[in-house]
Amino acid sequence: MRLLMRRFIMVILLLSTMLTITFATQYYVSTDGNDANAGTKDLPFATIFKAISIISPGDTIFVRGGTYVISNTSYLIKMSSTNNGIDTTRRNCLLSYPGERPILDFTSMGTPRVSGSNDGIRLSGKYWYIKGFDVKGAQHNGIAINGGNYNIIENCAMYENRNSGMQIDNGASYNRVINCDSYYNRDSTSASSYDGNADGFSPKLQNGTLNYFYGCRSWQNSDDGWDGYVRPAPPVAGKDTMRTIIENCWCFANGYLKNGNAGTGNGNGFKMGGGDKVNNLSNGDSLRHNMTLINCLSFNNLVKGFDQNNNRGTMILINCTGYANGTYNFSVPGFIRVDEYLTIKNCISLASSGVTLAGVPNPILATNSWSAPFSDAANADFISIDTTGVRGPRKPDGSLPDIQFMHLVSGSRFIDAGTNVGLPFNGSAPDLECFESSYTTSVGSENDMKIDGFRLLQNYPNPFNPSTTIVYQVGKVGLVTLKIYDVLGRDVVTIVNEVKPMGKYTAVWNASMIPSGMYFSRLTSNGAQQIIKMILMK
Repeated sequence: MRLLMRRFIMVILLLSTMLTITFATQYYVSTDGNDANAGTKDLPFATIFKAISIISPGDTIFVRGGTYVISNTSYLIKMSSTNNGIDTTRRNCLLSYPGERPILDFTSMGTPRVSGSNDGIRLSGKYWYIKGFDVKGAQHNGIAINGGNYNIIENCAMYENRNSGMQIDNGASYNRVINCDSYYNRDSTSASSYDGNADGFSPKLQNGTLNYFYGCRSWQNSDDGWDGYVRPAPPVAGKDTMRTIIENCWCFANGYLKNGNAGTGNGNGFKMGGGDKVNNLSNGDSLRHNMTLINCLSFNNLVKGFDQNNNRGTMILINCTGYANGTYNFSVPGFIRVDEYLTIKNCISLASSGVTLAGVPNPILATNSWSAPFSDAANADFISIDTTGVRGPRKPDGSLPDIQFMHLVSGSRFIDAGTNVGLPFNGSAPDLECFESSYTTSVGSENDMKIDGFRLLQNYPNPFNPSTTIVYQVGKVGLVTLKIYDVLGRDVVTIVNEVKPMGKYTAVWNASMIPSGMYFSRLTSNGAQQIIKMILMK
């Protein structure tokens, strides 16, 4: 009897697994499809709207290449709480068909306006993965993450929309925006140009917490590149209730229009916060957007490169570069709340009015180009100050193009001259600025690296799914430990824990059973340690 019961349980478990697989359906959309079709590859739907209306958790919608002209506001692309994914293992996926690029064209929707709900893609649901689309001409935002959580937007381009390319608002939290571009967005009224609302990326107003941007570009938007402006209800944003992380992102020529003329918007690069009156309460001096920028580049914006904009929260800028912005490259002139702080480390400013930190008490500063032991940066410190290629096509994996602009020249005084902040670096110490050089003052290039030091290299690929390779070296015999931690510091897995001789080693981490997110790999040996950041994206 017990044997029969065990067999019965095994059969039930097997059937439940089969059912899970069966329920994961793939739908197809094509410009020559029909919504009366079955939505298969051979008989595709005509609209994404139709596919979304029947999707179940874990399903995938593949959209074939071509231009999809969307003129009826009833057919806007909306993902709401009625069609959520379940978790990181059962996301709903809206993907471009492999090797093809769909263009979602909303320019025929009607009169442009600076407010309203007619966004191109409006995402208020959870656990969606959207990848590989052009979104243009929406009446409002190109993509609006409006209250949606745990979503991933990857390799999308938002341009010529009538408000921001992408806006994150209404408490939306834990979203990841990876390798996306936002440009030529310009808001206007039906009567005349306005320019003052259309940003590239807008984690603002009632933005939630821990939204993360990686590898994104924002250029020639009529207002700002990134805007962290706050207008919450309740009137005062409590500490840690709004936190945004921007890493390895480029921001340039914002405040200028597509035709190259200056607009009438603010024209800043990374605007880190700010606020105004809400419900007739003057709470602007209380609004906090805790903003972290890592390895970010801001240049040729109409006004400022990195702008406080009255943000009263914590601002952390690590290995960032400001070049030739209209007034200041780095501008944090106002006070912040007593329990918040400003940190700027390993940053470079070149060719503008420079830096103003006049109103911040006790800022945490270390090894920046404008402070001792350095004198100001000069053109000669860089291989090139020619911006050619910054708008160029992305690599096949969606990452930013290789450029020489603002890379340090061999022998620069800023190589190996920074403060160790836990990010990966070559040589004896980090370089200043946003691009870590491949040459060092101590061990030569990565390709002919000598085994004379302790080093943890950046994993590849990164982001990854589900496996990634970690390369490390140790300079002398000793106990070597390589561990993975999550963002809360919890031990996920120990990959290496053994005595190793001097040498260079490779380890592979298969994270197929681990949820998506940001993780940290820590290498320790002989009293030294290094940490790298990794992104698992399923």
